[in-house]
Amino acid sequence: MRAASLSLPFHKFLSNPTLIVRSVTHTPSVLRTSISTGPCIAAISSIIRVSTMSAGAGSGDNNIGVVEFALSSSCRLKIQKGDITQWSVDGSSDAIVNAANERMLGGGGVDGAIHRAAGPELKEACYKVPEDRPGVRCPTGEARITPGFRLAASHVIHTVGPIYDVDKSPEASLKNAYRNSLVVAKEKNIQYIAFPAISCGVYGYPYDKAASVAISTVKEFANGLKEVYFVLFSDDIYDVWLEKAKVLVGN
Repeated sequence: MRAASLSLPFHKFLSNPTLIVRSVTHTPSVLRTSISTGPCIAAISSIIRVSTMSAGAGSGDNNIGVVEFALSSSCRLKIQKGDITQWSVDGSSDAIVNAANERMLGGGGVDGAIHRAAGPELKEACYKVPEDRPGVRCPTGEARITPGFRLAASHVIHTVGPIYDVDKSPEASLKNAYRNSLVVAKEKNIQYIAFPAISCGVYGYPYDKAASVAISTVKEFANGLKEVYFVLFSDDIYDVWLEKAKVLVGN
C-alpha cells in the first residue's frame, strides 16, 4: 500500500473499494485528493489530476472533471465530461472543434449547440468561407477556422467527420479530421484545443473504434500544443474515451 496523488470522477471513488480517500482540497479550478491505493495504480500512473472545467469555462453539475495524461514532456491530454460550448482556457489561444457538416452552416448535435452559443456571427463567418465546390465549404476530413464570437474560447475549428456506413474509408477520414484540426490549430498559434467525439452522433461511428482513432491521432500529431482536451457530453462516450486513453497513452 502506498500513498498517491490521483484524482478521478467521484463515481469512480464510490465504486472502487481499493481507493481510500485521505484528504480533499478544492479551489475554483482544481480539486485534488490524496488517496491510498494498491498495485492497480500502475495501470493508470500517467493520470495526473482532475479539475473542474478549465479556467474561464464556468462551472456546474455537467462539468464532472478532468483526467489528465502526459503525451510528452510539454503536451497533456485531458479527458472530461461536460459541455464543450462552455470550455476555455485563456480566451486567446484556445479553440473548440465543431463536428460540422460540409456546408458549415449549423446542424444538429454539437454543431447546433456551438452555433447557438456562438451567436449568429458564427454563421455569418461561415458563409464567408469559400466553397470548395457548390454547397461544400469543408470537405470530409478537412478543417476550417473562424473566431469564436460569443463563446468563451477564442476560435472554432470546424471539421467534418465521416458518415460511418457511407464513407468508403471511415477510419482514414476520421483520422484526417483530427489531424487537420490539429494542423490548423498550430498554424494559427492555438495552444489549447478541445474536441468532441467526432462522428459519434447521427453519423454512427462506433464509440470504441472512434476513440481508438481519436486518441491515437492526437498522440501522434499533438506536438507543439500545450493541452488537448476531449470534452464529452455523454457518460457512455466519456467512459469509452477514458478507458481507451488508459490503454493507448497510460504508462
